[in-house]
Amino acid sequence: MKVYVFTGPTLRAEEGREVLEATYLPPATQGDVYRVALEKPRAIGLIDGCFESVPAVCHKELLWALSQGIHVFGAASMGALRAAELAAFGMEGVGVVYEALQRGELTDDDEVAVAHAPAELGWRPLSEAMVNIRATLAAAQAEGVVQPAVRVCLERSAKALFYGERSWPRLLAQAASEGVDDTALMALRQWLPQGRVDQKREDALALLRTMRQHLATELAPKQVRFTFAHTDLWESIRLRVENQGGPEASPHLGPANP
Repeated sequence: MKVYVFTGPTLRAEEGREVLEATYLPPATQGDVYRVALEKPRAIGLIDGCFESVPAVCHKELLWALSQGIHVFGAASMGALRAAELAAFGMEGVGVVYEALQRGELTDDDEVAVAHAPAELGWRPLSEAMVNIRATLAAAQAEGVVQPAVRVCLERSAKALFYGERSWPRLLAQAASEGVDDTALMALRQWLPQGRVDQKREDALALLRTMRQHLATELAPKQVRFTFAHTDLWESIRLRVENQGGPEASPHLGPANP
């Protein structure tokens, strides 16, 4: 049974394997989902995807995989974005981040974006995702660590930062410079090591558990209600991938952690 999962800074492959036995691949770029879909897996899980410096995984390749009877799941990061955009076509979203995007409570891609180290350093995240900041501040408020006004101020400051610059030290220092009460910031600083919420990681684990539950049953091929259109964009992606070959031939793909 073939199952592929694209992950990276959100969840390490070795952590994923403790929940779901699958082939774990680096964050997806354009063409990678189509490339593994050619292997005819039962399911594909999309957690992380690269963007900005390379073309991002596109909607057409996800739609093509669905049209081929492959179950496609998304959560946490790029997966949550694409699942919210393609829910009407049958992509299955999981988790708090996906649900917030689906309801329209979150609308910006930068909510899930992080800077991260390269593959050689295990895709380690180098910044804090906005969705994690929101979840952490909500938990801090619920536990009485910060008041609503402090939470709103910190969320506003974090949102104003470039995604790659978001971190708790940077955010707390900026809040202090803006006159936020020192006592409140000290309380938050002391609470963070135990209280910080990694919502993206929690959603990624929920995705793997959902996939495991589905795969434990006699999972029938995915049925869709749309007719896949072979556009010029799609044909260019398809030809490029097929000329490169399967996952083994790709310059990008390879087990995230052998």
